[in-house]
Amino acid sequence: MDVHEAYFRTLQKEDVHLLALREILYDGSWEDMVKDLEARRDGKPFVFKLRNQIDEDLERIRKLDAYEREHEVSLGKYVAPGLIPG
Repeated sequence: MDVHEAYFRTLQKEDVHLLALREILYDGSWEDMVKDLEARRDGKPFVFKLRNQIDEDLERIRKLDAYEREHEVSLGKYVAPGLIPG
């Protein structure tokens, strides 16, 4: 198991859920996902209806994005294909 997979396995289910949604709905783009969440939070038109805890999700995204940028890796590759944890 590589170091990034080990990190992935420490993530909370909410983190994995966001990674899966990013891969499936936003073609792997944190930027598109953040724009959509911020639009929903601000009462603007949005693409997908997600959970109500938008501010918490945005903070999780910042953390995951920082890890991926620092290590030049996509954690989405560790999400099982077609699986969105519940």
